[in-house]
Amino acid sequence: MATTHLRVRLVTPDRILVDQDANAVEIPSKTGYLEVLAGHAPLLAEIGAGEVRLHGGEGGDQRYSVARGFVEVLPDRVTILAESAEKPEEIDVAAAQEQLQRGEQLWNEAGDVPAKYAEANEIMAEATAKLDSAGARS
Repeated sequence: MATTHLRVRLVTPDRILVDQDANAVEIPSKTGYLEVLAGHAPLLAEIGAGEVRLHGGEGGDQRYSVARGFVEVLPDRVTILAESAEKPEEIDVAAAQEQLQRGEQLWNEAGDVPAKYAEANEIMAEATAKLDSAGARS
C-alpha cells in the first residue's frame, strides 16, 4: 500500500525547524513554487526567497519564511537545506523593512552593473518574503 505522507525536514545551519510527516509541502524554488506529494519523482532544486508551506500531517498546516538553499525531493521525503528560515512570529518586521529599503537603495545606485541589480533583487525578494510571511505587507 502506497503511503500518503512525506517526511519533511527543514534545516538551517543553526537548527532543525521541522522533522515531521506532512501530506504535502510547497517550496519556493528559484524558478517558481513546487508542490510535492508522496511518490514525487526525485528532484534536486535551488530554493529562493519565499514560504515553505506544510499541509496536513502530524503538525497540521505550517508556514516558514526561507531564503537561499537547496531542496532534495525523494518519493517518501523532502529535505530542505536553507541558509535562513523563520516561523512568521519570529520575523523581525522592522529589520525586514530596513532590508527592503537597503535593497531599493542598491537598486537605485546600481548604474550599469547587472550584478548589482541581481544583488538588489535578491535582497528585496528576501525582505518581501519575510514581510509577506509576517503579514506586514499589504
